[in-house]
Amino acid sequence: MRQILFLIAFSSALLWGAEPAQPDSTNAPQITFLEIGSTTCIPCKQMEKVLEELREIFGDQMDIQFHDVYKSRKITRKYRVRAIPTQVFLDASGTEIHRHMGFYPTEEITKFLVAQGLIPHKKKQETSNGE
Repeated sequence: MRQILFLIAFSSALLWGAEPAQPDSTNAPQITFLEIGSTTCIPCKQMEKVLEELREIFGDQMDIQFHDVYKSRKITRKYRVRAIPTQVFLDASGTEIHRHMGFYPTEEITKFLVAQGLIPHKKKQETSNGE
């Protein structure tokens, strides 16, 4: 359905001489990324660098949130967290679309996000492999 609407809009734009709208990074985030962990576990600490890199790569296309399991018990229960760190990805409507437990490398998250339609603004220089 989305593709049909896009084709109609694109065709109309061509007929009227206007350019089709390009994705705008000033719009609301397309994906919310919940990093649920703690400030004391080793894999959780390793995820801090990954979160920073993802902010640089995807900018405001996604809303990245960290929730400490010891301080955000409501979030922990809501998303049924069984191990930390846990990464939960929500679409623009708030529906869970992906979940991962444990350290999650930047490259793997980037592949998932690109498959969801996000556009990397910056290529990452070095890898985050948990070392």
